[in-house]
Amino acid sequence: MTRQPHRRRRPLAVLSLLLVVMAMTLGPTPSSAAGTDWWNPTARPTPDSQINVTGEPFKGTNAQGEVRGFVDAHNHIMANEAFGGRLICGKPFSKSGVADALKDCPEHYPDGSLAIFDFITNGGDGKHDPDGWPTFKDWPAHDSLTHQQNYYAWVERAWRGGQRVLVNDLVTNGVICSVYPFKDRSCDEMTSIRLQAKLTYDMQDYIDAMYGGPGKGWFRIVTDSAQARKVVEQGRLAVVLGVETSEPFGCKQILDIAQCDKDDIDAGLDELYDLGVRSMFLCHKFDNALCGVRFDEHGLGTAINVGQFLSTGTFWQTEKCKGPQRDNPIGGAAAPGAEGQLPAGVEVPSYDEDAQCNKRGLTDLGEYAVQGLMKRKMMLEIDHMSVKATGRALDLFEAESYSGVLSSHSWMDLNWTERVYRLGGFIAQYMHGSEEFGAEAERTEALRDKYGVGYGYGTDMNGVGGWPAPRGADTSNPVRYPFRSADGSAVIDRQTTGRRTWDINTDGAAHYGLVPDWIEDIRLVAGQDVVDDLSRGAESYLDTWGSSEKHKAGVNLAKGASASASSSESNPFTSYAPGRAVDGDQDTRWASDWSDDQWLRVDLGSTSTVKRVTLDWERAYGKSYRVEVSTDGSSWQSVWSTTTGDGGLDTAQFSGVPARYVRVHGLDRGTDWGYSLHEVGVYSN
Repeated sequence: MTRQPHRRRRPLAVLSLLLVVMAMTLGPTPSSAAGTDWWNPTARPTPDSQINVTGEPFKGTNAQGEVRGFVDAHNHIMANEAFGGRLICGKPFSKSGVADALKDCPEHYPDGSLAIFDFITNGGDGKHDPDGWPTFKDWPAHDSLTHQQNYYAWVERAWRGGQRVLVNDLVTNGVICSVYPFKDRSCDEMTSIRLQAKLTYDMQDYIDAMYGGPGKGWFRIVTDSAQARKVVEQGRLAVVLGVETSEPFGCKQILDIAQCDKDDIDAGLDELYDLGVRSMFLCHKFDNALCGVRFDEHGLGTAINVGQFLSTGTFWQTEKCKGPQRDNPIGGAAAPGAEGQLPAGVEVPSYDEDAQCNKRGLTDLGEYAVQGLMKRKMMLEIDHMSVKATGRALDLFEAESYSGVLSSHSWMDLNWTERVYRLGGFIAQYMHGSEEFGAEAERTEALRDKYGVGYGYGTDMNGVGGWPAPRGADTSNPVRYPFRSADGSAVIDRQTTGRRTWDINTDGAAHYGLVPDWIEDIRLVAGQDVVDDLSRGAESYLDTWGSSEKHKAGVNLAKGASASASSSESNPFTSYAPGRAVDGDQDTRWASDWSDDQWLRVDLGSTSTVKRVTLDWERAYGKSYRVEVSTDGSSWQSVWSTTTGDGGLDTAQFSGVPARYVRVHGLDRGTDWGYSLHEVGVYSN
């Protein structure tokens, strides 16, 4: 080949240089300058975990203007600060680096012999290699319940894989803290909650610093739904603060005596709101002054029942269930380690198999707390509440048309599912294995289609629950690496931290970074429809939150109105006159004679549009009754009826009709007494 003289190439080289300069001046600048690779930090610590995801995170909305993305409705990023600080080992971040963050608790060295909670929860002797970074021989693992699973870079990988909402439940349990021998701080629950909230903000700052300063990172704590929606539209992760603790505001009960009052509840809710908390559980594991809990099963249930006795002086008490819902059967298996803590002569009681519901429901203080959540536009987590407490809480929400109800990790009786969706609430399933997750998702798919809602998952990581085991590399349809994210924007390979690489097929869901791999496993096992429903989760969760924020308490048109009745029970000491049902006092009531076919009529004073009637029954309730309206008091129209009334707080909702008079017409009593109502509410909204 004849070589061209150097001078023959210079014009082309000069032209190329000019084009590059023009492109830099007039066109888009390189990604590092323009921020087109905004998802990559400019100053990640070295050394650190790998992310093993490539591609720009999706942002914006779909053609319908909806955000997209997965929702983890139940996680515990800061649980290492709970239970006295030494139950969950390792930290989600450390300014000293990954080696400091991902190390075991001191007492686990040299071989895990003192990892007491590890062998209580995981069996065996608890022995394990305590070294984390950089080898990670034994942890994190899908069945290791006491080691950090929420390292910030693993959360980052989940975000890069399509997650857009994460609920960080600030969690602790004073009883577990008090009985666990290793601790380095107070067992006061609210002290721990405050610290975890602070550290979540510190983690946001830590991540921001990698991206150039405040507000620039992908981890964004949000305090209202509009802010969350904006974050998701930007392609970042909206982090919502929740609370899951056993004695919020100090509201424990000792021998059935509440250790808090309404002032404590108001002060506690105000403090949590100021911390940024927007959802919470009212009870968890142990009955408290607010509500009874849904029991735990097996040996764990026995151990928790012992803990309840040690904390409150009372064991769980059961009764026959009044509806199709059930609490979990109380653990019948022995728990020698826990039972050995009981005083001499005290034993865990036995329970009738046909009495599976907790006697304790929502207490008066609990109802006050529910009303307080609604007043502050916060959302209530109903998982862990007894079915009796849950039913009453849903009654209160229905009476107010309030949508802010969440079931975040499969602790709700599934018979409540449609009732939650009807209210506008949000449901997420626990992070089960792909087969079980797919089966449950399929069971409720028709209801999601009916109400047009998406789905979520609750990983409960750092929550001592256990996570999906590996299906095995020899399965017929393993996850094949690398794979594309559900939205198609990212390519995801096996995750590596230090010298350890995890594979969902052989390791299961060992830590938070494997959430995208688990979702791919769900796609392979359960199908694309389930993943599509999960992709609609962010929109549905934000819809529930937004509806809660927009809620306006209705005006009770019946309060103080004139009332009459077919009859009133006679009592020389107490009045049961009709007006007692519209006086705004929950401690008074109207009561009829002890016979069927009785009615209570309310005169609103003028004609209004009526859409909703609430009936707060005393123990003497109507099994079969109807709600009737009239504009003249003579001609009546039935707008709502039931033949399956079960007492409590009923809400009759119907299309708006003009009415001056509203009548509750009892046809068949639910008891041998008459009909008795504490309060009747009539609303236009």
